[in-house]
Amino acid sequence: MNATGAWIWIYQQADGRPVEPLPAGAVTSGFPSQSEAEAWFGESWRGLLDSGVDAVSLYEGDRLVYGPMSLHPDNSG
Repeated sequence: MNATGAWIWIYQQADGRPVEPLPAGAVTSGFPSQSEAEAWFGESWRGLLDSGVDAVSLYEGDRLVYGPMSLHPDNSG
């Protein structure tokens, strides 16, 4: 994992395994802040879902901030 303190997204399949290969558009470099990481995700999640990403987790360096968070809509409604 990244020990620099940068904010990074981990892309996961439904069973928790990493998505490989990463889809086009997936950012693998760190974001300088949580708000920038979340803003990018807010604009990109549909494309990630369409490319086979089922869930994401957000890390600050080696620390899990939250996740896994499903990209699938909640249809419980």
